[in-house]
Amino acid sequence: MFTGIIEEVGTVENLVQQGNSGKLSIQARTVLEGTKLGDSIAVNGVCLTVTALTGKGFEADVMAETLRRSSLGSLQKGSRVNLERAMAADGRFGGHIVSGHIDGTGKIVQVKPESNAVWYVLEAPEAILQGIVEKGSIAIDGISLTVAWVTDTQFAVSIIPHTGSHTILSEKEKGHVVNLENDMIGKYVKKFLQLDSQKKESAIDMDFLGKYGFL
Repeated sequence: MFTGIIEEVGTVENLVQQGNSGKLSIQARTVLEGTKLGDSIAVNGVCLTVTALTGKGFEADVMAETLRRSSLGSLQKGSRVNLERAMAADGRFGGHIVSGHIDGTGKIVQVKPESNAVWYVLEAPEAILQGIVEKGSIAIDGISLTVAWVTDTQFAVSIIPHTGSHTILSEKEKGHVVNLENDMIGKYVKKFLQLDSQKKESAIDMDFLGKYGFL
């Protein structure tokens, strides 16, 4: 589990794609502290397992499903990425519950400065937009952000200078694709409501009505 508070911006040393999967090598320093083989590190919001530790970074395998769901496949040598270690049990919960399991990608359609902040307007698939609520939380490339507004086709966030200077979001421009993860609690509530609705729909059918004399 993660919080969406980025600890460090790392640099891609190499991404080798082998068929539909790949191996990612990242140069980093802060996130290596206390990290062991098998630990989890979120890379642009994608939870990856550390498979090797080097003196200057770490390596992780990237499965086909991850490449399909995220923007990791577009990374190149020299790309900068947001990094966060899995949350420690005794750590502060500064963001929101982030699993590192990406729901899909969105596209930045507008970047607009306003006073000390910068607005980002993004387009996203309908399934993702349905899980976004105004003033709720969204993880963009692993960054925990508050949704300012949302419509049927777009949503917007406004970031402060600290977020811009400590993540790669300030490097993103119109047309760039980013990883998106909906609020975990909202996804579970939606699923439970759907299951409850299905049960209610299946409880009454023609046989039920006939059994109790309604036909």
